[in-house]
Amino acid sequence: MAESNQLAADIKRNLGTELIGKKVIAYPSLTSTNDIAKREAKKGAREGTVVLAEEQTAGRGRIKRAWLSPKGSIALSIILHPTPTQLPFLVMVASLAVARCIEKVGGLETQIKWPNDVLIKDKKVCGILIESDVKGKAVDYAIIGIGINVNLLPTDFPEIAATATSLSRELGKELSRRELIRCLLVEAENLYLALPEGDIVFREWRDRLVTLGKEVEVSSGKTSYKGVAESVASDGSLFLRQPDGNLVKIVAGDVSLRQ
Repeated sequence: MAESNQLAADIKRNLGTELIGKKVIAYPSLTSTNDIAKREAKKGAREGTVVLAEEQTAGRGRIKRAWLSPKGSIALSIILHPTPTQLPFLVMVASLAVARCIEKVGGLETQIKWPNDVLIKDKKVCGILIESDVKGKAVDYAIIGIGINVNLLPTDFPEIAATATSLSRELGKELSRRELIRCLLVEAENLYLALPEGDIVFREWRDRLVTLGKEVEVSSGKTSYKGVAESVASDGSLFLRQPDGNLVKIVAGDVSLRQ
């Protein structure tokens, strides 16, 4: 636990943020950082509190998928108190913050696959899970969960070997997780605080989407749609042009997308 406490202290030191990362809670191992972040949020944790784990044993992604988070990866959750109008933008804030930091710290070109998977050379390097508690017209809290494959070899994990990559694999060397986390928290705050002008965040996210203009198949529950990913709405929804010409609106969080 001493190592985790030192990591938390190193991350906070001279971070320069107003909100995110003022409090960092680090653990050697957790089932899920989102679960602990929810617990902290319900106890009244300040906005911007970060929950961090060296590894997750039961991490999860969108649509109840498992998310592998062994040692060498980044697994963290950020507690926020957005307004209802800001809530749909959190997927954009998270994916953009990750993409910017991978480019700044690692010098690697990134892609975003709708709605919020971050890719390198068409392979997944980051997963994001947004969970929130909405009561009536108010958002009690929202949790941004982020998992990044940093210093690990996907080939060591058969379940992700074909579809995932890591920063160390792409660079041929390990990267500082501490530096990446610090960058991530700064970029997340910059984007989050820009949400009163949410159109700026939306435009950058839209322009980075590798999905648009491509033939895709979208699965939503037991229903499957095929067509061209034509555009996205400002709330993050995808517009899919089907072969018969119909335009279908797919809501983020309800679908999985694959080429």
